[in-house]
Amino acid sequence: MPPSGARTVALRVRMNEYLFVPVHAHLDIQVQNGPNQVPDLHATGKDEVNFPMQLSVYLAGEIHTDWRENIIAACEGLAIEWYGPVTDHAASDDCGVEIFGAEDSKFWHDRKGASLNAVRTRTAIARSDVVVVCFGEKYKQWNAAFDAGYAAALGKPLIVLQLPEHDHALKEIDAAANAVARTPSEVARALKYVVAGKL
Repeated sequence: MPPSGARTVALRVRMNEYLFVPVHAHLDIQVQNGPNQVPDLHATGKDEVNFPMQLSVYLAGEIHTDWRENIIAACEGLAIEWYGPVTDHAASDDCGVEIFGAEDSKFWHDRKGASLNAVRTRTAIARSDVVVVCFGEKYKQWNAAFDAGYAAALGKPLIVLQLPEHDHALKEIDAAANAVARTPSEVARALKYVVAGKL
C-alpha cells in the first residue's frame, strides 16, 4: 500500500489483487496475457488510466465500394486484426461449382457457393470481437442482414454503417446494434475510441 494520504489509482492485476499507483507518477506496466503481451498501461496525473486493447474486427456487407479500405486506413497503427468475406465477386459466386462441379440449376449453383462461403464468414465472425456491417446505397444487402443477425445471436458487439434513408428498413437491426454510423470515418473513430480509450 502507498503512504497514508497519498492520492492513488487502483489497477486490478488479477483476481482480488490490486496495484495502487500514485496519480502523480508516470507508470508503464507490461502485463503478460498468455503468449501475447498487452500494450502499456499509462497512469496520468489526472486520476485516469487508459487500457489500450487489441481487437479483431469483422467487416461485413457490400463488396462494391472501398468502405473497408477507408476504415482500415483510418485505423492504421491500432492493434486491430481485420477479417472479412471474399470480396472477389466472381470467385464468391462460382467457388462452389468450380471446386465441386457444375450444376444445371442456378439455385444449386448458388447454394454450393453460399455454403462454402459460409465456412469463412461464420468462422471469422465467431473469432471476431466486434462486427461492423455496412448496408450500401445501391445494392440490397440480404447477406449483410444475415451477418448482422448471426453476430447478434453470438452476442458480438455490432456497429452498423448505413445512410439515413435506410433507417426505417433497418430499424430492427439498428435496435440490436451498439452503434449506428453514417460514414466509414465514424466507424473508424468509434474503433479508435474502443481500442485506445481516447477521443
